[in-house]
Parts: sequence; structure tokens; C-alpha cells
Amino acid sequence: MSRFSRFVLAAAVSALAFGAHAASAQEKLKVAFIPGIASDPFFLAMEKGARAAADKLGIELVWQGSASEYSPQSQMPFVDAALADDIDALILVPTDPDSLQPAVARAESAGIPVITVDTTVTDQTYLSSHITGDNVDGGRQAAKTLAEQIGGAGKVFIQSGSPGSTTNTLREQGFREELAANFPKIEIIGREYTNSQPANATSAINTILLSHPDLAGIFAIDGTSGTGAIAAIRNNNVVGKVKLVGYDAYKAQVDALQEGVFTALVAQQPAKEAELALEYAKAKVSGEGADKIEKTVVIPNVVMTKENFAETGSSIYSE
Repeated sequence: MSRFSRFVLAAAVSALAFGAHAASAQEKLKVAFIPGIASDPFFLAMEKGARAAADKLGIELVWQGSASEYSPQSQMPFVDAALADDIDALILVPTDPDSLQPAVARAESAGIPVITVDTTVTDQTYLSSHITGDNVDGGRQAAKTLAEQIGGAGKVFIQSGSPGSTTNTLREQGFREELAANFPKIEIIGREYTNSQPANATSAINTILLSHPDLAGIFAIDGTSGTGAIAAIRNNNVVGKVKLVGYDAYKAQVDALQEGVFTALVAQQPAKEAELALEYAKAKVSGEGADKIEKTVVIPNVVMTKENFAETGSSIYSE
């Protein structure tokens, strides 16, 4: 039984015994929200949306996560602390689908509802909902856009974030499927991981450009990869020559798009994901509107280019 349920039950007993007004049971729900890495602009935008939604819904929001690394090892202490904090619901951005599965099992044993956002766990049976952007489609859109920009032929490189991130895996899947199905003259020459460190992306792309000076394009699969890719493109004086399609619309990424370093960005809607997660958490715990909770919610992406910026610029992340 959740903290909120215990409080309502106690208040109901008290009301029967003393004739107290039922309004005394209006304690705030306590919801823990654990992001993948708290310092990343994508999650800063998500936090902003979460805090606004919590204020609107009357929820006590506990937002906590690693500021330095996107990994199960750095995330688990925050999950452990949340589950020990008498929370009513857990909203989680799992940094690895298998490593975070035991945390979901522990929440289930305690009767705490779990909603995953952005990424998820391998076994989603217990989840109240999984809310994410359309990552496979985002990868396909990135492939189509990059293919158009390089004339349908040439060598491309994938700079990914983390091998354990389900979103990264799905984006790469969509990217590869689209190129294989429709652009046979485009060759993917490799893929490396940043593991939350932009310098890793810069180093990997520097190396690729040395071994493949005819590189036509890069798909930077997440924001950290994009940050490192920007530096490599500038350092090697290939701005505009090597087309760079990225994921996420951080202010720095959008500025680089306007400068011509990025040639396209696939923008998500992190604030909207967070708002819906909190709405679902309240509905699940209180029972009001629980029938409207969808098991899986996929939120569309927006492809942003310098040419269509007047129409898509509103998708920049608000940090």
C-alpha cells in the first residue's frame, strides 16, 4: 500500500471516529522522478516540464539523478534512495533495460506504481505506462534527411551515446533500416559510443575523418554525441562538407544548426513526456482517471533544419 493510500485510509477512519471533514485527507502525492543524467539539457527540459506539472497537479516532486554520468552504476543509488523514501509512485528513465529491472521488481513488491519515460526496462509487464518519443521513426527521419543532403550516396558514421540505452538502440535501428531499404549506395562505416562524455565523440570522429577523408555524413544519435561532433567538425574544418544530423534541440545544438555545423536536428518533446508521466502517476495512485492511462505512449518528433526553422524553431528545448 502506498504512502498516499495509507494516509487516505487513516483519514477516513479518523473522519468516522471524530466527524472530521474529509478535506483533511488532501496530502500531496509524493512522486520520485529519476532522470538518466540530471545535467543533460534534454533532462533539464524534462525537469522544467515535470516541475510545472507537479505544481499544477499538487504533487510533491522528488527530482534526483546523477549530474556526471549516464550509467546504471551512477543511477542506482538515486533509485535506492527513492524507494526508501516512502514515495507513492516512481517515474524512471532507465539507463539500462536489464540493470534497472530489479528496481522495478522492488517497486512492485512495495506496491509502488512505476512509469518509465524516454527509455524503459526489458520486462514492461508491471509498468503503468511507458512514455517516449518515436525513436525508430526518428532514426528513419535522420536517415532520410542525411541521405538527401549527401545525394543518396557516400560513407556515413554513427556516433551513439550508450549501448545500454533503449532509445539509442531504437534510433540506430530505424537509421539502419531506412538506409538498407532505400539507399543502397550509402555505406555505414562504423559506430562508436560516447558514454556521456562529449570528448569521446570528438575523439572518435577525429579518428574516422583521418581514416576516411571522404566521409559524407554523421548521425549523432543523442545530445552528448552531438556536442562532441560539433567540436570535431569544427576542428577538422569540414563545416558544411560533412553533413551532420543530430538528435535533440538543445540551444547549443540549434545555434550550431543556424551556423551550418548541424544540417538537421531531430527534436523530441521532453517536457510533454514529463507532464504526461506525472498526470498518469496521479491517476494511478488516486484512481481518478486511471482508466485513461495508456500502456504505451509514443510522442512524434520534429525534424528541424535551417530551411524550415521558421516552422520548427518552437521545438527548441527550454532548459
